[in-house]
Amino acid sequence: MTDLPPLEEPPYDPEYDDAPPDPGQGGPVPTATRTSPAGRGPGTRSAPRPASSSPAARAERPAAAPIAVAEPVLVADTDELRTEAEAALRALVGREDAVLREDQWRAIRALVAERRRALVVQRTGWGKSAVYFVATSLLRARGAGPTVIVSPLLALMRDQVAAASRAGIRAVTINSANVTEWDDIHASIAAGDVDVLLCSPERLNNPAFRAEVLPRLAATAGLVVVDEAHCVSDWGHDFRPDYRRIRTLLETLPSGTPVLATTATANARVSADVAEQLGAAPGAHEDVLVLRGTLARDSLRLAVLPRADAAVRVAWLTDYLQGVDGSGIVYCLTVAMAEEVATQLRGAGLEVAAYTGRTEPSEREQLEADLLGNRVKALVATSALGMGFDKPDLAFVVHLGAPSSPIAYYQQIGRAGRGVASADVVLAPGPEDRAIWDYFGSLAFPPAETVHEVLAALADSPERIASTARLETAVDLRRSRLEMMLSVLDVDGAVEKVRGGWRLTGQEWAYDAERYARVEAARLAEQAAMLAYEALGGDGACRVAHLRRQLDDPELEQGWRCGRCDLCAGPWTPALPDAASAEEVRVSLARAGVEITPRRQWPTGMPAIGVPLAGRIAVEERSEPGTALARMDGIGLAGSVRDAVGASAGDGQVGPDLRAATRAVLERWITGGGIRVDGVVSVSSATRPQLVDHLTRGAAAVLGVPVVGRFVPKDGLPPGRHDLNSAQRLAVVDRRLELELAEGARTGLSGRTILLVDEYTDSGWTLTLAARLLRQAGALAVHPFTLGVR
Repeated sequence: MTDLPPLEEPPYDPEYDDAPPDPGQGGPVPTATRTSPAGRGPGTRSAPRPASSSPAARAERPAAAPIAVAEPVLVADTDELRTEAEAALRALVGREDAVLREDQWRAIRALVAERRRALVVQRTGWGKSAVYFVATSLLRARGAGPTVIVSPLLALMRDQVAAASRAGIRAVTINSANVTEWDDIHASIAAGDVDVLLCSPERLNNPAFRAEVLPRLAATAGLVVVDEAHCVSDWGHDFRPDYRRIRTLLETLPSGTPVLATTATANARVSADVAEQLGAAPGAHEDVLVLRGTLARDSLRLAVLPRADAAVRVAWLTDYLQGVDGSGIVYCLTVAMAEEVATQLRGAGLEVAAYTGRTEPSEREQLEADLLGNRVKALVATSALGMGFDKPDLAFVVHLGAPSSPIAYYQQIGRAGRGVASADVVLAPGPEDRAIWDYFGSLAFPPAETVHEVLAALADSPERIASTARLETAVDLRRSRLEMMLSVLDVDGAVEKVRGGWRLTGQEWAYDAERYARVEAARLAEQAAMLAYEALGGDGACRVAHLRRQLDDPELEQGWRCGRCDLCAGPWTPALPDAASAEEVRVSLARAGVEITPRRQWPTGMPAIGVPLAGRIAVEERSEPGTALARMDGIGLAGSVRDAVGASAGDGQVGPDLRAATRAVLERWITGGGIRVDGVVSVSSATRPQLVDHLTRGAAAVLGVPVVGRFVPKDGLPPGRHDLNSAQRLAVVDRRLELELAEGARTGLSGRTILLVDEYTDSGWTLTLAARLLRQAGALAVHPFTLGVR
């Protein structure tokens, strides 16, 4: 198995997706648990006025009078307060016998009676949301302003809004899916009709929201909640740069505004980091109440299968799902894997669906509802389905491929068994796992020289402002990594997001190489801990104990064992099938053919870097849709493609399995599709010339047409890097690509259809420019064909 190339799914999709690569976590750091009640003198504050997107809308809406918000007072009678809190809890959960856990009560008392800041680290299903909803109910009854909850996912927001409504708490959310409702929501907040406002961390970085809405919310908030607070820490498994902006928000709160941070997945180091950021001033974290509970989950029984190839694991999964009761989640590491596995399971008669970063928001909501209602056996998901999804009777969580962090793994398996006596948790690791981890690790914060190139580009821009697209032409980073870097620089104060792009702030900024190196080392330690989890065995070993140890569970006793996992109780999962039993699955997964969608638009700013291409690509210069044998981040045939064209692959002839797949695809796509091809043109390869030549001649032989030309590097220019952003990659290809045609083809290309052959495609610009040159030379149509698509 060779290294895995860049994946198709963007690693970071604000508001809809989980975060990019996990930087890892380290060893224990003592957390602060000192008690120091804080109060605030009497006074009133004005509620915010409604925001509007247009003067006309503002003119049509009646002006809202400022609303005086009574300051809550310290509560002397804590017995009475607890009685009131438990009444609010019963309304929230709909059970008359519900009582508060002791740490739930400690947190509520700290927020309501003592006006403190608190961090609650408790296992999934413990009842962290009950703390802030009950506290909201009590604070609102005492005249406090609305609660502001910073929440990372739309799915989590939907669950929280539904839970709040059950307790009579009026909750609304501002996110990119309800833009048309923002004005009405702002008006309702100003009128005092909203008890809870949920917003994403990315919303805190929206220039208009940050300038016009956030200051008024901060001034009038009765409680601020940071949900999934491990995202604040770059030591955490799901770090998001925009979460760092929460610290700035907290520093603007009036003295005595209570703050609550919650998470289920934070070890001691992350807890200490989050507690420090909750403090409004240096040393203030000492006054943060930190409540850490046990992470043991009695309902979960864990198992790990032997490492096996994709066909064997999918065959095992098919049998497992056909026999297990209930519904659950199957996690995959990439979008392509999730989609291919879902297709395979549906072909076996199982009711499943894929849920990934490419799934539309409205479809995600429907799929979540289908799983909640047991209308599907499983969702085959990436980490896009994670934090916040709450199905108490989730019967199983299976991973095809291991996450790179035990803490991330614990967060995902925590979805299972919240309301049932027993739930299955199975890890089926694959040979491709390490390559995927390495890819996500490559998305870490860029080196110093790259960062300074971006800062220099901003300094040279008019008014020191530049769009992300403009910055792409100045730096060799892919869009997602560039945006992540800009978010970090924004939070650090070096740049700020404004209308029109990004602007330098003028503040001094230094590259913290030492910290980034420590984070990288911690990430590698996390990977080692995950591999150790897979390899656990011997006397006294326990899978749950290993995970609890990784999370610095304060209640883990020496020698404790869960008594339920495959090491404590013996193997309980069905055995993996042998290779012969998985042959049918292997054949199905090996079915070749993935569409290559033609590019339709040139990147922004190309003329500024000497490439005179802009706007839409003319229809008469485009290629037709093409075909690759497989996605290189997928399973099945993708493994053979990676072995042939991965970064560390050698040169040579196309292997027998890929030759058979090439014949099958061309016969099905070209011959079966009624497409007439008159000749084949190849894109020469500097690293694998024999492979491309063999593939080109083979394709021509299958179709019975001649090879009529090839693309070669101008003046022998070497190939450029493939990890560049779109604009930089196009510029490299434009400088390098030159068409050589056979003597007869120079005059006979007009009106002909060409098959354009390359070893693989990633950005798509080589195929796009090659097709353009062929069309300009007279070709009627150009159909790209490659072994792989990244």
